[in-house]
Amino acid sequence: MNQAPWDTDNYVLPGVPDAFQRLWTPHREAYQVKGQDQVTGEDNCPFCAGPQREDEQSLIVHRGRTCYVLLNLYPYNPGHLLVCPYRHVPDLTDLDAEEAAEFTALTQDAMRALRTQSHPAGFNLGINQGKAGGAGIAAHLHQHVIPRWSGDTNFLPIIAQTKSLSATLGEIRRLVAQAWPAATGGAED
Repeated sequence: MNQAPWDTDNYVLPGVPDAFQRLWTPHREAYQVKGQDQVTGEDNCPFCAGPQREDEQSLIVHRGRTCYVLLNLYPYNPGHLLVCPYRHVPDLTDLDAEEAAEFTALTQDAMRALRTQSHPAGFNLGINQGKAGGAGIAAHLHQHVIPRWSGDTNFLPIIAQTKSLSATLGEIRRLVAQAWPAATGGAED
């Protein structure tokens, strides 16, 4: 039986017909190629570099005293936030009492801001500790705050490793940052 070349998955160039009709997300390649070993210390840590730049450039939505909140560059859903300590520590147990309190408070504030801005039906909250625990950047502690809506899952992430987002990261960052003061009672650090 003769098969057309596109009937099998030979990982050919984008746009060549095959059985899966992939949606391509080349912007993720830099992260995927380097993987979990990309951050070796403070000097090449994006969570250490982020606060040194403008909020818009680093996707920061709020700065606290010991921790800050930013939009995930590779979000699972629109509004996927990360809560990070400024200090370069890998583990939750490395936080001092003040950092741990603010880390938790900012997670709560992130949920409030997202509820105000986009009205999710629920959240996934999580910390992947260490490389074996699935942390993409294991060297710097961060907590995921992922807004969820009923029916927000579909086949794209499973078979195409693609997530459809309804707005640009810059627009989502702006909306969440605007919602932050009202959602958190206007309290500023």
